[in-house]
Amino acid sequence: MFTGLVEALGTVRAVAPDGAGRKLAIAEPRLAGDLAIGESIAINGVCLTVVERGDGTFHLQASPETLRLTNLSELRPGDRVNLERAVRVGERLGGLIVQGHVDGIGRITRRERQGEWETVWIDCPAELARQMVRKGSVAVDGISLTLVEVTTSGFSIALIPHTLDMTTLGFKQPTTTVNLETDLFAKYVWKCLETINLTDK
Repeated sequence: MFTGLVEALGTVRAVAPDGAGRKLAIAEPRLAGDLAIGESIAINGVCLTVVERGDGTFHLQASPETLRLTNLSELRPGDRVNLERAVRVGERLGGLIVQGHVDGIGRITRRERQGEWETVWIDCPAELARQMVRKGSVAVDGISLTLVEVTTSGFSIALIPHTLDMTTLGFKQPTTTVNLETDLFAKYVWKCLETINLTDK
């Protein structure tokens, strides 16, 4: 489990075929020294397992299913990625509950500067938009954020200077993709309503 509070920006050092999947090498010396083999870490909001580490880098394996459902398939050497280690039992939950199980891919459509802040608009699949509400929560590339506006096919988020400085949303431009995970509780409510056939009425 994660909180959506990004700890660091890592740099993709290498991407290599790994059977039908891929192996990723990520450089971030401070985190790499603390990670254990088998530990979970979120990369742009995707929960992966550390399989090797050393020399300020750590290695992860991404399955074909992960590559199909997330933007990790687009990563190239030199790309920056959001990193968050799994939360420990007893730690403060400063963000929202993030599983690291991406629900779909969104695409940035526009950015609007408002002094030191920015409002970013993102298109997403309609079935994900239906699970969102204004002032509710969403994880974008693993970042815990509050929804500003929600439409039938997208939403907007307001980014404070800290988020712009410390995450990929500080430099991702229109047309680029982002991983989306909707609020855990919203998904369960939606499933319950769907089961009793209320979501189509």
